[in-house]
Amino acid sequence: MTENSDDILTRLPARLKEARRAQGLSLEAVANLSGVSRSMVSQIERGESSPTIATLWNLTRALQVDFAGLLEDGEAADRIEVLRASDVPSIDNMGQGCRICILSPPEDAGGHEVYDIRFEANGALNSQPHARGTREQLTVLEGSVRVTSGSAVNALSVGDTARYASDVAHSIVAGDDPTRVFLIVKTV
Repeated sequence: MTENSDDILTRLPARLKEARRAQGLSLEAVANLSGVSRSMVSQIERGESSPTIATLWNLTRALQVDFAGLLEDGEAADRIEVLRASDVPSIDNMGQGCRICILSPPEDAGGHEVYDIRFEANGALNSQPHARGTREQLTVLEGSVRVTSGSAVNALSVGDTARYASDVAHSIVAGDDPTRVFLIVKTV
């Protein structure tokens, strides 16, 4: 390697974060697998701390990535992270007649979450208030829904989008046909 050590240290945080995300691991999971504290993993990923060789070795083994390959020059823009439909995590027991597919990466939980929700006819997802300031944006892809946020109620059809507070009790209820919505939850 004839590269400048500053170049390597500049690339390392992003490479470690990419490797962690590719494995679908949280900071906590990497900490448990590597023996490196969660706060140290976070500091390294943010470029606030330079790992020792031993720490880097433990992280690469936990992430199942090649130690040397992690440091080689390569364009991150030349890679596309793909999550195949068969690998998308889903929740089937949260609501009535609905399947929630989680499209956002695990590390975004509690901040910016993205869901693909499919309802059976008249299916419903009733939610308790989320953290203060949380808002949802819902777009109807198929069918129709009735959205309730607090005391506000609105009907939506294909192509309609609703933005509403979700730090109050809220619900999404499908109409008489199978329905599909795209939901973004944003916590401030």
